[in-house]
Amino acid sequence: MELKLIKYDEHNLKSIDLGDGLKIDRNNISLIAGPCSVESKDQILEVAEFLNKLNIKIMRGGAFKPRTSPYSFQGLGFEGLKYLREAGDKYKLKIVSEIIDPRDVETAHDYVDIYQIGSRNMQNFSLLKEIGASDKPVLLKRGMNATISEWLMAAEYIALEGNDNIILCERGIRTFEDYTRNTLDLTAVAVAKELSRLPVIVDPSHGTGRRELVIPMSKTAAVLADGLIVEMHKNPDEAVSDGFQSLDFNQTKKLVDEIKKINDCIRY
Repeated sequence: MELKLIKYDEHNLKSIDLGDGLKIDRNNISLIAGPCSVESKDQILEVAEFLNKLNIKIMRGGAFKPRTSPYSFQGLGFEGLKYLREAGDKYKLKIVSEIIDPRDVETAHDYVDIYQIGSRNMQNFSLLKEIGASDKPVLLKRGMNATISEWLMAAEYIALEGNDNIILCERGIRTFEDYTRNTLDLTAVAVAKELSRLPVIVDPSHGTGRRELVIPMSKTAAVLADGLIVEMHKNPDEAVSDGFQSLDFNQTKKLVDEIKKINDCIRY
């Protein structure tokens, strides 16, 4: 592996500027939260209002949902992106959402503040190149079967097109362990920060697949990572996707309180 564009440089650590004084970098623990899937306009507005009260500035939400089964809910598409944008504008939130087709990158440009490339598309090289040619930050999730080298090389594909505003996201990998949905590889966070100058965040929702583990693993990850992206829902048991790994509103508030304590202790 030869990193040329994102290799570590302590004098040039990347800070992702989202505007309005909001940045994702190594000086703070950034929190990103929201539902796995956009289900309705009312749902997204209610979530956005709640996040705004918690002072969470970035909302995630899936409008395009690549699912293992073709019969599972596939998302609302651009209608869902419109709901996210409306909620973001109303409550002054930045929006991150996954784009799965290179042909949709340009159309999605005005709806999202951060493009997300999901685990299944980490090596969709056409998508990486198309988003690399854009001017929006990119959240690049590690593939579920990807080595750290393959993950960082995917980031190089994006940077090679001119966009180095990349946020790396460790979201768990497949191992022989079956108690959790994936194995959250916190070693990868340390390695990625050692090899690259990019901020690295953690997804404990997909990394564990178990609601009761999200807060403990978030607290653990917060010591090392530059941010967290978690799934939450008002009524997780009624969610159309990933309810089993989503926090409810009370749990989300508890998470915010716990992470603030850690942030106050280790960031300066």
